[in-house]
Amino acid sequence: MHDIADLESRGIPSMGVATTAFVEAAAAQSATLGYEPTLVWVPHPIQDRTDDEIRQIADNAFDEILRRLTST
Repeated sequence: MHDIADLESRGIPSMGVATTAFVEAAAAQSATLGYEPTLVWVPHPIQDRTDDEIRQIADNAFDEILRRLTST
């Protein structure tokens, strides 16, 4: 989250992509920092997925990531 804030402070559109297991942790960190990053959530877990499953998750998230990076 610090990296996202740093990049955005430099005028570089930024966002995070994380698995749904981190929703609460991200909310807590966001509240602590007083910063609300743009985030896209993907299904959890990812470590045991096949390459094809990971590609499918990335493909499913791609349009949302692109939309959020270009909508500001």
